Amino acid sequence: MTQTRAASQRVLLWATLLVAALIAAVLTPGRATAASLQEVTGFGSNPGALRMFRYVPDGLPAGRPVVVALHGCTQNASGYGTGSGWTQLADRWGFSVVLPQQQAANNASSCFNWFQSGDIARGQGEAASVAQMVDRQVADVSGDVSRVYVTGLSAGGGMAAVMMAAYPERFAAGGVVAGLPYGCAQAAGSPYVCMYVGATQTPKQWGDRVRAARPGYSGPWPTLVAFQGTADYTVKPVNMTDLMRQWTDVHGGDQVADVSDSVAGYPHQVFRDAGGRAVVETYSVTGMGHGQPVDPGSGSEQCGSAGAYLLDVNLCAAYRMGRAWGLG
Repeated sequence: MTQTRAASQRVLLWATLLVAALIAAVLTPGRATAASLQEVTGFGSNPGALRMFRYVPDGLPAGRPVVVALHGCTQNASGYGTGSGWTQLADRWGFSVVLPQQQAANNASSCFNWFQSGDIARGQGEAASVAQMVDRQVADVSGDVSRVYVTGLSAGGGMAAVMMAAYPERFAAGGVVAGLPYGCAQAAGSPYVCMYVGATQTPKQWGDRVRAARPGYSGPWPTLVAFQGTADYTVKPVNMTDLMRQWTDVHGGDQVADVSDSVAGYPHQVFRDAGGRAVVETYSVTGMGHGQPVDPGSGSEQCGSAGAYLLDVNLCAAYRMGRAWGLG
């Protein structure tokens, strides 16, 4: 009798587990196996000595967008990809993510070298390495070359601006979070002056720095979405103002907002070019310090997870960028 009872209990246990598995499969259709972050080697000559990681949702069809997401100082590709919400949105909306990773041998704090002349020029250093990653990813997943985007936080945001300037033909748009305008360190004479004070440049001078990064290029130029905390004492808010001045000038627009409203309670502005197209959007996150805005949760506008330099302010920057870019 004891053996019979034990056998019955085992059958009941297996039946319970089977039912649980079936329920899970019904609740998450098509997600029986989750994609994972993968490292890619041999993606080019890699003059900047960076590492390449990528996230490709299972079953991703050809012709889908590609987002390049650059981490901030002290972060890595995996933590930033997850924490920012980009891998979550990749599953939700169907695109792949390239996640470059800095190495300590290049920068002791794992910052991308947005301030080094040899890393921000076309065909050189870290900028060239990231461009090679883009080419490899588009080829491997048959991505849509007209829908490639670049974004990043802090030093990664500075490098996103570098990619927009040095390789504008590769990116439809960029997103800079707590970052710096292209050529800021050179204009200010120091990366620290740029970060803490800003550089004194007119909109045309800012624009000229971008135009000089890709001589002879006539467009189209990437559009910009920028986010900045008003209480950021690492990268002062003036840098988002200078980003706006730089990229409105590149697009031939003025520096007067065509739309001024609020999103999730935060000031939001839209700047249009002469043809009425939105070319720069800014989000000024009141009271936020240095970091990436996230909004953890399962709601339709939520994404990301809180952590170091990943700040829960009830606004997910990745979601807002993705919507502006038509990803979802």
